[in-house]
Amino acid sequence: MHKEMGTNDPLLLSYSSSDKQKQYEGDNDSFSYTDKKTHIVVKLIKWFLKFAMCFIFNAWIGFLFLLPSKSVSEFSENYAEYTSGSIIWVTGSIFLYGGPIFIIAFLGILYLKISGEQQFRKQKTKPKHATFRLWTFPVIVDGPFGIVTAAELIGILLVAVYVIWAVSVYAIQNYNLIPYFESQGKRNVMLKHTGLRFGSIGLICLMFMFLPVARGSILLRVVNIPFEHATRYHIWLGHLTMTLFTLHGLCYFYSWILEDRVVHQLFNWKNYSIANLPGVIALSAGLLMWVTSLPPVRRLNFELFFYTHQLYVVFVVFMAMHIGDKFFSVIVAGLFLFMLDRFLRFFQSQKTVDVLSAKCLSSGTLELIISKPEDLRYNALSWVFIQVQELSWLQWHPFSVSSSPLDGKHHLSVLIKVLGNWTKKLKGHIVSVSEERTDLVGLIQPKLNLKASVEGPYGYESPYHLLYEKLILVAGGIGISPFLAILSDILHRTKDSKPCMPRNILIIWAVKTSEELPLLDSLDLNLLFPDFYTKLNLEIQMYVTQESEPPLEEGEVQKYISSQVFSSPNRYDMSTLVGTGSIMWAGIYVVVSTSGFLASLTMLNVFYISPYDISYQWYKGLLVLICMAASVIIFGGLVIGLWHIWGRKPSPNENSEDEKSNVGIQHNETTTYNISSDETFIKTKIYGQRPVMKEILGTMAERWGNVDIGVIVCGPPALRTSVAKECRSKNIGRRSNNPIFHFNSHSFDL
Repeated sequence: MHKEMGTNDPLLLSYSSSDKQKQYEGDNDSFSYTDKKTHIVVKLIKWFLKFAMCFIFNAWIGFLFLLPSKSVSEFSENYAEYTSGSIIWVTGSIFLYGGPIFIIAFLGILYLKISGEQQFRKQKTKPKHATFRLWTFPVIVDGPFGIVTAAELIGILLVAVYVIWAVSVYAIQNYNLIPYFESQGKRNVMLKHTGLRFGSIGLICLMFMFLPVARGSILLRVVNIPFEHATRYHIWLGHLTMTLFTLHGLCYFYSWILEDRVVHQLFNWKNYSIANLPGVIALSAGLLMWVTSLPPVRRLNFELFFYTHQLYVVFVVFMAMHIGDKFFSVIVAGLFLFMLDRFLRFFQSQKTVDVLSAKCLSSGTLELIISKPEDLRYNALSWVFIQVQELSWLQWHPFSVSSSPLDGKHHLSVLIKVLGNWTKKLKGHIVSVSEERTDLVGLIQPKLNLKASVEGPYGYESPYHLLYEKLILVAGGIGISPFLAILSDILHRTKDSKPCMPRNILIIWAVKTSEELPLLDSLDLNLLFPDFYTKLNLEIQMYVTQESEPPLEEGEVQKYISSQVFSSPNRYDMSTLVGTGSIMWAGIYVVVSTSGFLASLTMLNVFYISPYDISYQWYKGLLVLICMAASVIIFGGLVIGLWHIWGRKPSPNENSEDEKSNVGIQHNETTTYNISSDETFIKTKIYGQRPVMKEILGTMAERWGNVDIGVIVCGPPALRTSVAKECRSKNIGRRSNNPIFHFNSHSFDL
């Protein structure tokens, strides 16, 4: 093992973090009386909205939990029957099952709108000691669910209890029905009614399954769960839902075998009750999606998983025809919010965005700088999905944003590790463009351009990395990318005296070879904030696992294989309506579309269903789905059109600023990554060894004492598991004077 210590300032070691904190607090003036009064009012409104959302959600969950009981079941059936015969048709059933979701979404819009920067105001009093948080305390680190926090474990247990409770109650009810159906045979009766109950429980699970995959959903933003984390909940619910629907289908199929009517029942399409054939088609599509989504299949052939998952359209359409309007209304709210999000993503993905520059590093990494509007909101820990039509019209790939939102008004950057076929094609495209243009003078040429389609940014609504005074950032390989954004964000905020708690940062970075190390040098700390060491303790430990000693050429300046600046005479930006974008227009989009949908259902009943006595269940279920799609396109499209006219107005100086930014990028293309000779932080390089998290966390526990330490991991599953295991171990065996390690993972893995 070989260690190399970077240069460090002796003043850094003697300058305590408490002194730095006092100096930093002295730089901030106290709020005025008006500011304090406004702050109190905003806090009260936020508290009321939060209380209202929690109350509605808990009451709704309680109703769903008690739904299998006889009294609640009879109430819901009577209510649905009463409203289906009135002017509001299924609107009443939608309100009963999905109304709380819509109400919480509307209240969430207000909550997010008034929050703004209020939640990041500097607090006068900090916690005197460390506190446990259910959502950052890993409980299970190995197993089928992966890394599970205490909050997630509670959710899993509640779902398990609900399924066991519902199956038990329904089994007792089915057993009591046997005497009334003696002529049909006990086994047949039990099979059909058990299948019906499995389908009912599956519908409740399906109600929630669409919510986590609405990437820019208001609900995800309210609870501050990013899409990459919510995807896991969709996977868990998907497995449970398809298990229940499969049992539902098997029970009926076996009963048809006993009746010797398999072929007749499979192709049966009843008009006034449940239609079997649409159910068979829906279940077949669901099973195909389920099988191809299993980890072995997904890892071997991701494209097969991706393309077969588009069968969800077939699944939903035939599900609506199978169960009819009354039962389909149970899942309408979650499905409608997903459709709203999907339509908005489709709108955004049709726009092409300018790639301002592209760089190919010798470490096998690409950097793309993408044009963005000035008013785009996103956090340092954000993701974007990128498609380059020159490479593929269908493939979208997620990448972590490597730049802080404070780095530039009109651009963001992503670092891309060249691993698969798509990234290899992208690198080849950039290299080929550079080689073709070597005969031209200058870097910016009028006919030279590269465009991409972008979805996002997606991520946390609030930048949680700013809420810990002590931070440990653990990265593996290209996982350093989001931490560059975090470090830049903290430096900008500290320099500008913006709300920002981190004062001690430890970066642990493991790479295979030393060729990857220059990625960290792409962030010039002294250029961003020359005196950052007076307010920030920074330590970086780099582990080169597959080299036993430094290479002979170490110390030479890292250069690009190729780099290219692309011209953008007419700037094209990504939309600000998705992800963590404009809350006002996103809120109007949801409210107008939902209101239009409910009004459309009522008008459809008044002018078509009631006058023409439409009574076919499968047809009415299809009408509900058509009404949903039409409302999304008409009312949602109207809001998008208005936003395009009024909500997105380019500033008068935009073109001139763009030219300045392009000039800056052009100048940077001719420079290389330089490391300052007077580094003011500790940098350690360790060769031939992996980071031993037990020792690292133990050292930090002794050094920092009884405080909250935020641990953020971005890297392969093995790295995340090892860090989570050590965080759990330290927290469980914690003494009163030791810190609590709050585990956070930042990794996207479908």
